[in-house]
Amino acid sequence: MKRLIIAGATVLLAALPLFAEAGAIDRLHRFLAGTKTLKAEFAQLVIAKGGRQPQPSSGLVSIARPGKLRWEIRKPYPQLMIGDGEKIWIYDSELQQVTVRRVDQAIGGSPAALLAGSNDLERNFTLSEAGERDGLSWVDAVPKAGDSGFEQVRIGFAGDDLKAMELHDSFGQITQIRFSALERNPALPAATFRFVPPEGVDVVGE
Repeated sequence: MKRLIIAGATVLLAALPLFAEAGAIDRLHRFLAGTKTLKAEFAQLVIAKGGRQPQPSSGLVSIARPGKLRWEIRKPYPQLMIGDGEKIWIYDSELQQVTVRRVDQAIGGSPAALLAGSNDLERNFTLSEAGERDGLSWVDAVPKAGDSGFEQVRIGFAGDDLKAMELHDSFGQITQIRFSALERNPALPAATFRFVPPEGVDVVGE
């Protein structure tokens, strides 16, 4: 159960607003050019292949582009992922373990690139309009790299407001994320994206 929630958290790793209306790609680039920071609450549901019971979680996400992000799951199991611009730190307090990777390895063509990457999305993704569903306008982002671990990232909007994201991974698992209380360009303290491994925890990676 917990592994599903953690897997969802690591992808999230999240996405910047896309628009499934006419001229969606142009509007996307204009939005990216004007968005430096982002803060929101999220509710996440991980749906495993095979019909196992979906696993819910919730928390807060903060972003400072390019390369900095904080994805904090608060319920039901605390977990923290921080990208400080150079490394991605994933801290599981219950396991007393930290996994660390370089940002270029962890973001690149992953769903996190839509959230905290550069404006050059077409370098890593093929973007297309995906129509209307559940009262939202959707855009698909398909990674160009074959080893990204994801087949598709789908992002939903109500008007110009980011509301949802769906991650379809290579194992048939779907992670559904719903955003609320989203703030664009808030002032975020530098400490938001700083991580120091607690004393005594195992550090795996670099």
